[in-house]
Amino acid sequence: MFKLNYIDKQTLDNKSINLLPFLLLDIGLTLVISYFSYNAGYNNGTEYSMSQLNPQEREIIIADIETSEFTQEALVEFMIETNIKYPHIVLAQAILETGNFKSEIFKMNHNLFGMKQARLRPTTALGTNLNHAYYNNWKESVYDYALYQAAYLKNAKTEKQYLQYLGSNYAEANHYVKALNKIIKKNKLDEVFINV
Repeated sequence: MFKLNYIDKQTLDNKSINLLPFLLLDIGLTLVISYFSYNAGYNNGTEYSMSQLNPQEREIIIADIETSEFTQEALVEFMIETNIKYPHIVLAQAILETGNFKSEIFKMNHNLFGMKQARLRPTTALGTNLNHAYYNNWKESVYDYALYQAAYLKNAKTEKQYLQYLGSNYAEANHYVKALNKIIKKNKLDEVFINV
């Protein structure tokens, strides 16, 4: 599916190159670059990096910091910007995992998805707190979920396959998928992303 066909000029044989590893590398690098670009100025070097910016750049960054307060609407918008796969399912996960954005793990760790700190894939998590990954802000949690999708859910071609994977591999609860479907239906989440 992700192959490039070409003819070898010396042997005139038809050959192909599998582009999937290059595509995954490109996605991973894009996420990492986006992560570091976004977080410029958010860590301990804020004053130093901010002082090097011109006044217009400072205003843009300050405006972004001030408007990055968490709301469900901001999450929806950011999931669209980040190109999250099956965003209505992922939004249902965030609602379920955070108890409608009220859990301590969300409030203290900025962890929207109940994620544990990744050990075998790239992550934006800073470490573990309350037995879950923690982040500088909620957007880093979304980036980490995008990295999770890229690592483990790239072969899920349908919602059914996606939900089956979550039920088998993501959740600790037995009725996780049923709970997600209930949240999607109750909140009409599949309609949230239709017109955007």
